[in-house]
Amino acid sequence: MAKINGPKKIRSYGQQFKATAVKLSHLSGVQVQDVAESLDIHPFMLSRWRKEYREGLIVDNDTPDIETPAIASELQRLRQLEKEHARLKEEHELLKKAIRFCSERKQKSTPSSSRTGKDTK
Repeated sequence: MAKINGPKKIRSYGQQFKATAVKLSHLSGVQVQDVAESLDIHPFMLSRWRKEYREGLIVDNDTPDIETPAIASELQRLRQLEKEHARLKEEHELLKKAIRFCSERKQKSTPSSSRTGKDTK
């Protein structure tokens, strides 16, 4: 989730948005955290909406039924891609460190021309 620097932003969400978010979070194989992250809301807020939905405070009048298999598989695919992206970023950082380490080692082990007494002209 994006970190916001500066003053706190207060957003207002409609009943339809809340109901859709709750329905998405109830899909099988889908985690509340993944739905919250994809909607750019805090997971605690989504959990609160789920509670309000159970208590009847959030009413789902206009929201059509969500295609469960398609959305669930898409969210699982998204979760897998995010994990793979994180792994690739970590591997990339390790490779950059290895290259830096090897090049520093090579520079230290190569004798300079001033030490050997050779003229560079």
